[in-house]
Amino acid sequence: MRKLTFVLTIIMAGLSTACESEKDPLIIPSEYNGVDFITNASTELAVTNQLIALVNETKKARVSGTIVNNATLLELYNAGNPTIKSLNTAYYAGRLEGTNGFFNELSKASGTTYTPGTPVAQGGVYGGYLFDENGLELEQLIEKGQFGSLLYHHAINLLSGPLDNSTSDKVLAIFGANPSFPSSSDATKHTQPDKLAAVYAARRDKNDGNGFYTQLKNDFIKLQAAVKAGNEYEVEQQQAAESIKETWEKVNAATIINYCHAVISIMSATSPTVVQKANALHAYGEAVGFTHGWRTIPQQHKIITDAEIDEILVLLNAPYNATPTSYLFITDPVNQLPKLQQVITKLKGIYGFTDQQIEDFKKNWVSEQQR
Repeated sequence: MRKLTFVLTIIMAGLSTACESEKDPLIIPSEYNGVDFITNASTELAVTNQLIALVNETKKARVSGTIVNNATLLELYNAGNPTIKSLNTAYYAGRLEGTNGFFNELSKASGTTYTPGTPVAQGGVYGGYLFDENGLELEQLIEKGQFGSLLYHHAINLLSGPLDNSTSDKVLAIFGANPSFPSSSDATKHTQPDKLAAVYAARRDKNDGNGFYTQLKNDFIKLQAAVKAGNEYEVEQQQAAESIKETWEKVNAATIINYCHAVISIMSATSPTVVQKANALHAYGEAVGFTHGWRTIPQQHKIITDAEIDEILVLLNAPYNATPTSYLFITDPVNQLPKLQQVITKLKGIYGFTDQQIEDFKKNWVSEQQR
């Protein structure tokens, strides 16, 4: 009897193993379930709102004569629980604070005016934007830099820990999207528009079902479904998590390319106006911010290396360890603009972008399609 029981046990164990190896395919719904989004992502929503408040404070300095205090910026940076500072990479947190940090440098430049290439001690407003004495727009280092050092950095920490039913909501919120996936930041057309990094994913998406924003939407739906389905679908969970990270990074790179295109276009024209030059320097500052913020993100979570980031920052005349010469893109475009084409070529190679994608990255597809 014992022998028969033992044999039956072995048979049942074998059947159980066979069933596990032949699990049912993961059922992926067509839409994201946002029932618990606000509750699950309350921390991330608070962090994104705090970053927006900080950025809005820096934008006040775009008006000549308006001084933005370093103390106010630090207060916004250190407010909340968790604070923006606590979720940043240690490297970028160090670049934001301190005597020579981006906050203090922006404060010093505020309240006066500036002409690119003119020797001044603190910079000022030029054509509607605030630049430091080197022609670098610190507002973009503070905002777009933290798209990598804060938003993406927090996302990879969430995706690296134990995944639960709240994870996809938290990552979706820190990305700046929401369960409705509007693919637009136009608040007049959408009750829940995109914000922060999600805005740029939408801009880089032609809305043809094959773009970055669509890919991210599909990955978030898959991640949510795989986690809810249980540990049996751990492979699918990791596939979705890795795809979210990769596509998010490609959005960042595509946006750097977009802004390089913009500077080349403006400064290749005959006799650009002061406003046009300022717009070019603004677009350039965006490219620097989007690049710099990814520095020191752990290599296992990104495609680009820190060495490649450093090479791009040098081409952008904004090395991380030396004084920038950003104004040269305005005062000496003939010799400087080829560097931006080199940046585009380098990013194309790193991410395997096609010629058509590089061309498509010139456009803001949300505006083009009036989404």
